[in-house]
Amino acid sequence: MISDRILPAVRSRLEERKLRVPLAELEARGASRPPVGGSRASFAAALRGPHVALIAEVKRASPSAGLIRPHLQVEKVVCNYAGAGAKAISVLTEEDHFLGSLADLATATATTELPVLRKDFIIDEYQVYEAWAYGASAILLIAALLTDSQLRRLIQLAGSLGLDVLLEVHDRGELERALSFEGVVIGINNRDLRTFHVSLDTTLDLARLVPPELVLVAESGIRNRSDLECLARCGVDAVLVGEALLRGEDEAGKVRELVQPPLAVRPRNAERRRREAGGPAGENGD
Repeated sequence: MISDRILPAVRSRLEERKLRVPLAELEARGASRPPVGGSRASFAAALRGPHVALIAEVKRASPSAGLIRPHLQVEKVVCNYAGAGAKAISVLTEEDHFLGSLADLATATATTELPVLRKDFIIDEYQVYEAWAYGASAILLIAALLTDSQLRRLIQLAGSLGLDVLLEVHDRGELERALSFEGVVIGINNRDLRTFHVSLDTTLDLARLVPPELVLVAESGIRNRSDLECLARCGVDAVLVGEALLRGEDEAGKVRELVQPPLAVRPRNAERRRREAGGPAGENGD
C-alpha cells in the first residue's frame, strides 16, 4: 500500500518535531487562537448546503502524480481559490512525498477566513495538537491506517479542541466502521491505496449507504464539471480537488469552471427510493 512507503518517514519526522517543539508549546500556541465559532466557519458547516461545495487543495506533489506545482505560493493560490468560490481549503503538510509543511498550513490559515483542513497521515495525538496550534479547522483521519480505538481517541481529542474530522474510507468495510463515529464528515476516496487506480464508481457505490444527515465528501479523480455533475446526482455534498486545479496556471479559472453555475445536490437515496416505489428513473438514468 502507498501508506507503507510513506508512514516510516511520517513517524521519523513526527519524532523529530516532538523533540524540537514540546507539546506544552503547541498547547500555548493553540490557546491563543480565536475562540471556536469566530469569524472562520466550521469545516462541516461550510460544506452543508443545497449546492456541491468545493474543497480546494494546496499541494506541490504526490506519490501517484509526481511533481504537480513544486514552487507554488501558498498565499497566492489560497487567495485565488477563495475568490473563485471554494468553500474550504485543504493543505497537505506531509514533507517527503507531498512537499508540504506546517508552515504552509500556517500561511493558509493566516490568508483566508475559509475553514482549512490539515491533510496528512495523522496517527498520533501530537499531530492533532499541531493542526490546532497552526490554525486548522479540521483534520483528515484515514480509516485504513487506524484501529477503532485509535480513531475514537483522535476524534475525541479533535472535538475537544474544536476541530472537525474528515474520516476517509475506501470501501464498504471502512465505511461501516466510520459510521459508528458520531459527528464526523465522511470522505470517500476514489483512489485504491494498493494499485493507485482511481474510479468515481467507488463514491457512486458507497454514497447511498451514507445517512443523509451526514456531510459526504468525494475525494480523488475529480477533474471536470462532468465529474461534479455525476457526483451531485448521487448526493455528494462536497468534493476535494487538488491536482486538477494546479496542473495549469489558472487555478481560479479552474475553480470557476467546476462550481459555476452552482450544482444542486440530489438528496441521497432519492433515486433508489423512487425505483423501489416503482417510479420513473431520473432523466440521466443514475
